[in-house]
Amino acid sequence: MDNLTFFTDYLIASLRLSVPLAFSALGGLFSERSGVLNIALEGMLLSGAFAGAAGAFFTGNVWVGMLSAIAVGGMVGLLHSYLCVTLRVDQLVSGLAINLTAIGLTSFWSRILFNSNQAQQLPSLKTVAIPILEDIPIIGNLIFNQDPLIYFLFLLVPLTAYLLFRTSLGLSLRAVGEYPRAADTAGISVNLVRYVAVTISGCFAGLGGAYLALVHVKYFAEGMSAGKGFIALAALIFGKWHPVSTAFACLLFGATEALQLRIQAFNLNIPYQFLVMLPYVIALLALVGLAGKSTPPAALGIPYIPESRDR
Repeated sequence: MDNLTFFTDYLIASLRLSVPLAFSALGGLFSERSGVLNIALEGMLLSGAFAGAAGAFFTGNVWVGMLSAIAVGGMVGLLHSYLCVTLRVDQLVSGLAINLTAIGLTSFWSRILFNSNQAQQLPSLKTVAIPILEDIPIIGNLIFNQDPLIYFLFLLVPLTAYLLFRTSLGLSLRAVGEYPRAADTAGISVNLVRYVAVTISGCFAGLGGAYLALVHVKYFAEGMSAGKGFIALAALIFGKWHPVSTAFACLLFGATEALQLRIQAFNLNIPYQFLVMLPYVIALLALVGLAGKSTPPAALGIPYIPESRDR
């Protein structure tokens, strides 16, 4: 394999490994911009992976699997919003509970629904090449010869940025996350905005899980999210709650994971445990402020109590 081919393959692997992170992180962006802390991304992603695999397996249709993942992810998001917004459960505790529940339930049901042979029979998305553009060196295979979900992600990042910073809906979302009392005074339903934002968060994370199961790995395994939801959360902080910089942070983490996989293939006599740690070390460095101080939305993690209930 020549150097150009190796480099191109590395870039493609980096992009594909970053896709589940990017969908989850963009979902987390909606939730946290509305003021709801969402460490439940891990559970949402894992639930989406299981639902996508189950839906695709029983119907033989990959798109049914995708829709199943979105629906289940959205339901998990709705549960998180109910616990955090309506019941005002501590948002950290709610997220941890959802993560642990998702791990247990998906492991239980996967042992019932799948066996070692069935899990390998999942349909998957095919790549869609764009004529002429796919022939461009390096960029052609990287950008113009991908599956539909990656093309959707390319559109989703700028659309999210436009929605957040150029529309009244985005202004309402950011106002609820920064100054919920002022937003309420202006006639914006704080609870409704948070419900919708966290549900959207679950849908996107579920879609990321579906990509992991149906495109990247092509089977479901217990605990296959392997901390990707937490890395997505780190990417969100690393990207300072902005869609574009968050997407680039996910690409960085994806490139780190692709790098450690290739280093393992070289047999350099480095214990593989140290290499497996590499993406998480980078995520940890991001959390402690490698990219500079990140200022979260002012009302992040703080339940909103309407003024009439304060008295």
